[in-house]
Amino acid sequence: MAATVNFTGSVDRDLLKRVKVIAAKSDTSINALFNAELRFLVETFEAAERSGNQNFKTLLDFSLGRIEDGKALAALGIDSQEDLFLLMARAHLPMPRLPEADTQNMVDSLHALASS
Repeated sequence: MAATVNFTGSVDRDLLKRVKVIAAKSDTSINALFNAELRFLVETFEAAERSGNQNFKTLLDFSLGRIEDGKALAALGIDSQEDLFLLMARAHLPMPRLPEADTQNMVDSLHALASS
């Protein structure tokens, strides 16, 4: 059995509340959920790296907001955002979040449409 170590990290307060609910509903611990997700991420990344496939790295970079969707589409050789989203789900990676200002602009645009 591998040795375990403690480490300190930070997480969004709302996310922590939500993960506590999932852990309770799943009759497990936050630590077990975290370890499972981290293990999946590492093993998937390493397997892709061993095979010389850069697709997972591209998806991870997109998920972390390091590259925009157009660059991810080009690197993956796909032309559909729907395909990109399906790959993200299949890779078990979250979609990146837009900057707060972009999100607010979208909300404002939708409100303007509704008032017209």
